[in-house]
Amino acid sequence: MEMVLNAVQAQKRLRQFATEQNREAALWFFKTGPGGYSQHDQFIGVKVPKTRLVSREYKDLPLSEIQKLLKSKIHEDRLLGLIILVNRMKKASIQDRKTIADFYFKNLKYVNNWDLVDSSAEYILGPYLKEFLTPSQQLKFLKKLAVSKNLWERRVSILTTFHFIRQHEFENTLYIAEILLNDPHDLIHKAVGWMVREVANRDLAQANDFLRGRYDQMPRTMLRYAIEKFPETRRKAYLLGKI
Repeated sequence: MEMVLNAVQAQKRLRQFATEQNREAALWFFKTGPGGYSQHDQFIGVKVPKTRLVSREYKDLPLSEIQKLLKSKIHEDRLLGLIILVNRMKKASIQDRKTIADFYFKNLKYVNNWDLVDSSAEYILGPYLKEFLTPSQQLKFLKKLAVSKNLWERRVSILTTFHFIRQHEFENTLYIAEILLNDPHDLIHKAVGWMVREVANRDLAQANDFLRGRYDQMPRTMLRYAIEKFPETRRKAYLLGKI
């Protein structure tokens, strides 16, 4: 009789790759000190390539067991669950993709660090929005996240739009970018700037049109990220406020 995989087995396997050196590095990198955005997060010290290795070994983990990983206080457990979901999403039927996206959204409160958001939102919510919602419904869905008091939900709102950027569809990104223009958190400044830069990589004129009337309102970090790939003369003009 075939053994049913479970979360405890996956966690034990993951811990085989944990080291104290990696844990200490993660505590510093993710700013877990007092007042840091990850001050309540816990790490065991497993690098992402090893987490991906375990995800392949436990690719058939039931959703009920993945949920146990997502509810874990350990950061790497949650990342493992999300990587399994993302990999499954890529190969799933349309109906199964809806099931996975619904499951992801119901457990969104556990997607609570920038790397967890960045490695999952565009790959799970992006296809869901594209396949199951109309353009106006997409904007409504994303706006609800963008105006959330929760930092990670706001980051989800802009990172989800990367799925559309890759298909040269920029409306969702620029709509959410405008909502987040004056967000107080540095992690949102970086995310918005990054996504506007990705738009610019594909359509410089459209990104330039968006920035021209807004760049003087942007936090400096957001602007620097957004114009990183602009021609040097244009980049300097933005930074000097001469557009």
